[in-house]
Amino acid sequence: MYRRGGAFTRGFRVISGAVLITWLVLPLIPLGIWSFARGWYFPDLLPRNWSLKAWEYTFSDTAGVIECLWLTIFISLAATILSIIVGVPAGRALGLYRFRGKELVELMILAPTIVPGIAVVLGIHSVFITLGLNNTVTGVIVVHLIPTLPYMVLVMSGIFANYDPSFEAQARSLGASALKTFWYITIPAIMPGIIVGGLFAFLVSWSQYILTLLIGGGKVVTLPLLLFNFATSSRNDITGAIGMIYILPGILILLMTARHLSGRSSAVGGFGTI
Repeated sequence: MYRRGGAFTRGFRVISGAVLITWLVLPLIPLGIWSFARGWYFPDLLPRNWSLKAWEYTFSDTAGVIECLWLTIFISLAATILSIIVGVPAGRALGLYRFRGKELVELMILAPTIVPGIAVVLGIHSVFITLGLNNTVTGVIVVHLIPTLPYMVLVMSGIFANYDPSFEAQARSLGASALKTFWYITIPAIMPGIIVGGLFAFLVSWSQYILTLLIGGGKVVTLPLLLFNFATSSRNDITGAIGMIYILPGILILLMTARHLSGRSSAVGGFGTI
C-alpha cells in the first residue's frame, strides 16, 4: 500500500510538473518563432521566410535594447534591495510581536496590492514633482517600492511567525554582539524567506510599466516600455526578440532559486546546523 501510494505521489508530481512546464512554455513558442520570422500570415502553421534581422537590430547600437536591459536590471535590483532592508524589520515586527493596531498596519501594507497602481501613482505624482523625483531613475526606484514592499513584508512576517528568538538570546548570553548574532544566527535562519521575497520583489519591479511610465515621464525607458512601443507599432519580429530577452532574467532567477521555493526555512522547527 505504501509503495503504491509513493508511486502515485511521484507520478502525480511528474504529471503536475509536466503540465506546469507546458503551461509556461507554450505561450513563449509563438514569441520565439516571431523573433525569427520574416512575415507570418494566417493560415500558415509556420512562417515561410526566416530571418535574423530582428535579432541583429535588437543587439545593434541604434536599438537601445541593451541599455534599457541594464537600466531595468539596475532599477529592479535597487528596488529589491530596498524592499529587503525595509521588509525584514517590518516582517519581524509583524511576525513576532502583538500590538494594538496590528491589523490596521497589515491592511495598510496590503493596500498597494488592492488599490490599482495607477490610482496610487496619480496620488503621489505631485509629491514626486515637489521633491524633484519626477522623470528620474531614483523616483522610479522609489515608486517601485509600492508594489514590491508588500510581498517582501508578507513573506518575512510569515517566516518570523515561525521563528524562535531564543536562539538569539542564547548567542547573546554567550557573549556574541548584536551584530554577530544577527549575522550568524538570524540571517541564516531567515535566508530562504529573504531569497523568496526578493525573488517576488525583483519580478514585480521588473514587470512594472504604468508606474515607470508615469513617474519616469518617458525619460526613464525600461525594457517593458520599449517592448510595449514595438508591440503597438506592429513590429512583431522585433517584439518577439525583445520579449525573449525580457523573460530571460526571470527564468534564470526562478531556476537559481527554485529549491528555496519548496524548501522549508530553518526558522521553522529549528536551525539545523549552524
